Amino acid sequence: MLQLGDELLYFSVLFLLVLLGTRSALGASASTASLYVFVVMFRFPQVPSDQASRVLRPNGALSAVPVLARCAGSHDAPENTIAAIREASRNGATGVELDLGFTADGVPVLMQDETVDRTTNGSGAVSKLQLAQLRRLDAAARHRLRDKFSGEKVPTLQEAIKECIKHQLTIFFDVKDDPDKAASALSEMYKKYPVLYNSSIVCSFEPKVIYKMRQADPKVVTALAHRPWSLSRHIDGTPRSLSSWSQFCTAVLDVLLDWAHHHLLWRLCGISAFLVQKDFISLDYVHYWAERGVEVVGWTVNTAVEKQFYQDMLKISYITDSLLEDCDPRY
Repeated sequence: MLQLGDELLYFSVLFLLVLLGTRSALGASASTASLYVFVVMFRFPQVPSDQASRVLRPNGALSAVPVLARCAGSHDAPENTIAAIREASRNGATGVELDLGFTADGVPVLMQDETVDRTTNGSGAVSKLQLAQLRRLDAAARHRLRDKFSGEKVPTLQEAIKECIKHQLTIFFDVKDDPDKAASALSEMYKKYPVLYNSSIVCSFEPKVIYKMRQADPKVVTALAHRPWSLSRHIDGTPRSLSSWSQFCTAVLDVLLDWAHHHLLWRLCGISAFLVQKDFISLDYVHYWAERGVEVVGWTVNTAVEKQFYQDMLKISYITDSLLEDCDPRY
């Protein structure tokens, strides 16, 4: 948790910023006090550290670094499928990261994109397709190993959970939107499969998703995901806009978002882990979060050199597309 000194520093800085903007000591004091009261009243406490450790360090893995297969291992098998979950387990993954989507009839399924175009032989938005329609698609159609996994289906959330429990895999539920629907669906799964409290974590780039999840069930372990400069730059570092003014504005927003993630939102949501793009992680950064009872997880770590660095130097969990070989670094 934040120490008292941290709070005094952060809210003092906030006071000065508001004072500079408003030129009113009374207004700055009122605004800063209001925000402080809001955080104190509405924040969620972190789940007990022993529960978080069971999820983030399964089997008491204090020396071995947990390795998670992104989309259940998108390089080794068709992403977000039962086949991928089985391959991840066979190849030695500690856990899997799974993406949540919803069909037109409200069934939670595994799908990373808003549409089925990239990964299946179908087209259209997931939210516009009935489960029966989704079931007719080949989830391996566009995978590099499509001949080996031909006919693989898009699984429901419940089918994927049952398979992960069977293989004793930790699950990172990645929720991109639909916070209310996601919180409701996941809460139902936690009630149905209580083992998930000690073997899964709900993560998202959207703080609202995490906050809704904690509201629905405060016993669930959660994590925020973050990539610095995500608003102003693409993942490869190129600007999102050609306009200098737009670049400046989004860069300012990026600074504010980064500050909020590191000093405010994490505490408001009571997270236990922080998922960060691999290029921005260092030993100092890991120590910064460790002092606050939060574990860092890196993504997406796809080369042997990077994996060795995480195993030997950082000694923290990482997410990868392949458990078997080097592949496109992509993130």
